Amino acid sequence: MTYYSYAIKRTIMIILALCITIFSNFSAIAKDAIPQPPSINSKAHILLDYDSGQVLAASNPDLRLEPASLTKILAVDVVFKEIVAGRVKLSDKVLISKHAKKTGGSRTFIEVGEYLKVETLLKGAIIQSGNDATVALAEHIGGTEQNFAQMMNDQARNLSMTNSNFANATGLPHPDHYSTARDMAKVSIATIREFPEFYKIYSQKEFTFNKIKQRNRNLLLWRDRSIDGIKTGHTNAAGYCLAASAKRRGRRLVSVILGSKNEATRARDSKRLLDYGFKYFETHKLYEPRQVLGKVRVWKGVNGEVTVGPAHPVYVTVPKQQYQNIQLKLEMAASLPAPVAANQQVGRVLINLGTQQLAEVPLIALAESKTGNIFRQILDTILLWFN
Repeated sequence: MTYYSYAIKRTIMIILALCITIFSNFSAIAKDAIPQPPSINSKAHILLDYDSGQVLAASNPDLRLEPASLTKILAVDVVFKEIVAGRVKLSDKVLISKHAKKTGGSRTFIEVGEYLKVETLLKGAIIQSGNDATVALAEHIGGTEQNFAQMMNDQARNLSMTNSNFANATGLPHPDHYSTARDMAKVSIATIREFPEFYKIYSQKEFTFNKIKQRNRNLLLWRDRSIDGIKTGHTNAAGYCLAASAKRRGRRLVSVILGSKNEATRARDSKRLLDYGFKYFETHKLYEPRQVLGKVRVWKGVNGEVTVGPAHPVYVTVPKQQYQNIQLKLEMAASLPAPVAANQQVGRVLINLGTQQLAEVPLIALAESKTGNIFRQILDTILLWFN
């Protein structure tokens, strides 16, 4: 080897070593670019992306705690559902009972024997957090508050709120009344998604009834224009609670804090969580609902194959500037026997970022394939012998 060949080879090796070092340092910087979530002074909290449903920060998200007046998010969700179903109207007049009038805690100051519109009581329950208004709605829809609480529990099951049970409509203390930060986030997201027009009530800053003006207790409505809800809660046992949501540049986040130490802390910490999620993460749409991602062979069916895709739009939330690094893995059945029903799950998509699984999305048959005639069945049976 000549001196010049040796020099060139040595120079190349040095350059390669430098590149490896620089890349390693860059990777370490990229990995450490996302700081830890802010420290939150509460018994439990969670921060989620509205579209992807991914958890961006959490502490004790499944710990059963008293939710105080966050309970009213579910109570009002049931009312919204009844209105959309046509069983209740905003203009319906509700007779105020003694039980509703005497309910303790925060109040709208309704009077026994008067008739009030459902719309008025909704604003009292949401904006003023009036326990009396909430019970009046519960009695109007469920007959009794206890019956309405069962309707709430039925809706909680529909929303997969698996760690919750509700004994009343208001959130007043009861040994069998509990929820979690994760479950309260679920009903919050469901309300925003299913009832966007009604949800706007949560952003109203004040409501006057009976010549008494009361301000919404959600301090964030005054501090950040992107925040449009959701609901505060407080009892001595539950501490200070807040479900909040903000939308910035088309992207929405939802946070829930349970058991904070005071009103100012729950507001400050909620904003810190939301700011953290918007600053360090981004959300992308991967697939449209029912977008065709592949095909699966169907044996002995009228149709020899069915197309496969997700039932709903698929979003993924990743640290900023990491979207290009996600990995998608489609797992589908190689073949299926007929009949195959439309919307039957036949596979899944795994979404990963490095070694972290971000999401698992079910894939469904986008069309059915009924059992074929006797000739199709005989032919496919023969083909299966050789397959």
